[in-house]
This record gives sequence, structure tokens and C-alpha cells, in this order.
Amino acid sequence: MSFKVLEITPVKLDDDKSELILLDQTLLPGETKYLHLTTIESIWEAIYKLRVRGAPAIGITGAYGAYLAVKHSRADNFDDFYAKFKKAKEYLGSSRPTAVNLFWALDRMEDCLLANKDKSISDIKRALLDEANLIRQEDEDVCRSIGEHGLTLLKPGMGLLTHCNAGTIATAKYGTALAPIYLGQERGYNFKVFADETRPLLQGARLTTWELMQAGVDVTLICDNMASIVMKNGWIDAVLVGCDRVAANGDAANKIGTSGVAILAKEYDIPFYVHAPLSTIDMKTKTGKDIHIELRPGEEIYKAWYEKPMAPEGVKTYNPAFDVTDAKYITAIITEKGIVYPPYEEGLVKLFE
Repeated sequence: MSFKVLEITPVKLDDDKSELILLDQTLLPGETKYLHLTTIESIWEAIYKLRVRGAPAIGITGAYGAYLAVKHSRADNFDDFYAKFKKAKEYLGSSRPTAVNLFWALDRMEDCLLANKDKSISDIKRALLDEANLIRQEDEDVCRSIGEHGLTLLKPGMGLLTHCNAGTIATAKYGTALAPIYLGQERGYNFKVFADETRPLLQGARLTTWELMQAGVDVTLICDNMASIVMKNGWIDAVLVGCDRVAANGDAANKIGTSGVAILAKEYDIPFYVHAPLSTIDMKTKTGKDIHIELRPGEEIYKAWYEKPMAPEGVKTYNPAFDVTDAKYITAIITEKGIVYPPYEEGLVKLFE
């Protein structure tokens, strides 16, 4: 792919300088700025404040953050070194409780540490760095594979609806839900994409449209409450979304507003596809009811994007960052290993065999 947007690396490590370099997504599309973070506190803040966002990118950030937290440890024995790592892992994990990739990546880093416990501290540090780099490279490969599988469900000229941003800046590269669109663009599919703005943080407006326009994709921005009319007009042939966690029964947590789009798609008989790396599938979580939903400050609703508050000061707010789409509304879950159809309780298990 030669698209300029795919040349962007949203998360990378400069090990020589012991700094994590992140694209600050809160400033897009107006400013492209990279943060150079050297402390675990600054990395935690970047995750919590959505300077880095998207489940895969958060996982990569967590892995590098865990490595940097112990890179300069002066511990001369495994127990002290491990104690410092565990403290860092728990701290980083508290930044975004819904995205399972964060915990998946942190668990992988801990497993790597324990697998090398009989080696020297310097060798353990090297192993942790290698594991974090592997997590990043694997995500790039996974996203490309998801795109290939997803494209088999689409036809040239289709109208597609997206919600939030599941593009290259939310991952190591390519994205999840946007990966089929990029592949289709390269191959002349000429998709017509409608992007929900995705309130209150406007990831669709600020990020998805920015990405797709750079890639030359025909993209139209709509308010979230316009999804129904574009479906009724016959302009949407499929809905493509990413996810932050998939339960064992196929329920999927994604950015707030996703479940409403799924219900509308069902009403209009439009296929609704969830793009999920295996790392987002949590077989330990039985149903969507067991997924912890992050609540964020109410100021994001009425202050964040306005010069003046758009609601009375002191108004009560409810600002869940995610909602859960019931499995019955999901046509298929697209993974790097292939496409899973209902019943999901059976199909998801087979992915891990």
C-alpha cells in the first residue's frame, strides 16, 4: 500500500533514548504532533486521556510502557525486579478498564518475564523488549489479515458505514474495521463510506475522515443520529466496526453508540460486521453483561469541543465510553484466522483450538 496515512506509526519505541513516541490523537486533524514519553506516569496519562487510543494501539503502548518501567531498574535479584514490574503492570492496567488488549499485552509481558526468570536481569530486560516489539509486529500482520478476510464480504461500489475509528492510527498499521476499506481502495473497489461523528469525543469526525481522505476514499461525515436516514435511503450495504472486547457468547463492547447502529442495521436488514483481533476476544468473559464499562468525565459531553459550555454548569451527566452490542445483532465477527458466524459460542472456541 502506498497511502500516506499508512506511513504513520502511531506507537513506536526509541530504545536508545528510552522514550515512547506516540501520535497525540487528541490534536487531530488540526495538528500532527508526536509525544516523547519517558515516565510511566506520562504513559498512563496518554492512555487515559486518549492521546493514544484504539484497543490494539493501547495494548502496544502498555507493553512498551511495562518495559520502560523496569528498563533502568537497579534490582540485583529476580524478586525485587519482579515486584517493580508487577507494580507497573497494575498501574498501567488501571488506565483503561474496558479494552482487553491492554491486559492481554501486559499479561504477555509478565509471562515473558516469568519464562526468563532464571536468566540475568539484563537478559530479562532484553526479553521484555523483544516481546514488546513482537506484539507490535504481530498486530500489523493481524490487521492486514483481518482486512483480507473482511474484503471477501464486500463488493465494489458498496456503501459502508463506520462508527468511531478503527483505522491505522488505532493499531500498529492498517486498522481493523478500516483495513478492508484500504485494501479495497488499493484494488479499485471505490467504496462510498459514511462515517459517524461518534460523540462525545468525535473519533469518527476527527480521525476516521482524516484517515480516509488522505487515502483518497470517498467519505461522507454524518452526525450519529443520521445513521437511520442513510440506511433508509438505501445508501448503506454493510456496517464495519472494530471492538474493544468480545465476550465468549459473541457480545461485543465498542465505542458508545455502536449498539444503536447495530439495532438499526438489523431493522434495515443490513449486515453488521465486527472486526476483532484474537487478542480482543475474552473467553473468560461469558457475556457482555460481565464487561466493565468505563465511565468518563461529563465535561467531555458539553465542554470538550466548545469555546463555551453547551449545557448549564452543574448539569448531571452520564458518559459511558462504551456500550455492548448483543450477539444477536452481529452478522459476523472477522478475525485474523477467518470469519466467525453464529452460534458464536461454538465458533469462537474453535479459533483457539
